[in-house]
Amino acid sequence: MNNRIDSHQHFWKFDPIRDSWIDDSMQKIQRDFLPEDLLPLLQQNQFSGCVAVQASQSEEETHFLVDLASKNDFIKGIVGWVDLRDKNIKERLAHFSSEKAIKGFRHVVQGEADDFMFREDFRNGISSLKQFNYTYDILIFHRQLTAAVDLVKHFPYQPFVIDHIAKPDIKSDDIISWKKGIQEIAKYENVSCKISGMVTEAHWNNWKPSDLKPYLDVIFENFPSNKLMFGSDWPVLNVASDYSEVVETLEEYIAQLSTEDQNKIWFENAGSFYNL
Repeated sequence: MNNRIDSHQHFWKFDPIRDSWIDDSMQKIQRDFLPEDLLPLLQQNQFSGCVAVQASQSEEETHFLVDLASKNDFIKGIVGWVDLRDKNIKERLAHFSSEKAIKGFRHVVQGEADDFMFREDFRNGISSLKQFNYTYDILIFHRQLTAAVDLVKHFPYQPFVIDHIAKPDIKSDDIISWKKGIQEIAKYENVSCKISGMVTEAHWNNWKPSDLKPYLDVIFENFPSNKLMFGSDWPVLNVASDYSEVVETLEEYIAQLSTEDQNKIWFENAGSFYNL
């Protein structure tokens, strides 16, 4: 199976000021990560391509990813950034619509106030995405799931995907409120979920697959197999693991599923969600 798609990874030329979220506890990733660093890892793990997701909040970031995609055909799509709160949002989306590599947009909502997704200007931006066939990646902490449920309910025709299973606090084993939120949001037909970013929510230095299992169980109990996709969250995963280990952890967990369901999770769902 060499056609897997990594639905979630990042590239950057490390800038300590812009990338201040990469603090000294994350020294392993305080450097550049570019396509030539990722390609061998994709090849070793039977991936034919990836979706590059924004890591900083600027249109420059979106142009940077477009440029990388134009030079590396294994970058099958981009989730960029645009200021969804801009009153001229339709013009900005029209501007980007000529770039076929851009499949959708994301905002780092986990860094915003918990009521951010209720903002009228933000929702105005969300309401403009569908016209251009853009997806939206929901990046939140689990406590923001209530607001996310309200958002997806208000835009039933907008395709959404939850990044990093909505960042449950795996370290403290606090599953209950997160699980309620997942049960609720999974009811909406327009919502998919990325199985990504879990190892960095666990204990970085001593997590084991059994720590992730209860969270994976909740995801698989609530989302049908046609709504789930694998994402590595490379290079962020390097603070707690390595690329192959993250892939193997999911391989083992889904080994009991049918080949058809496994194919959906490894490549088909990412392909259809992002129109790759």
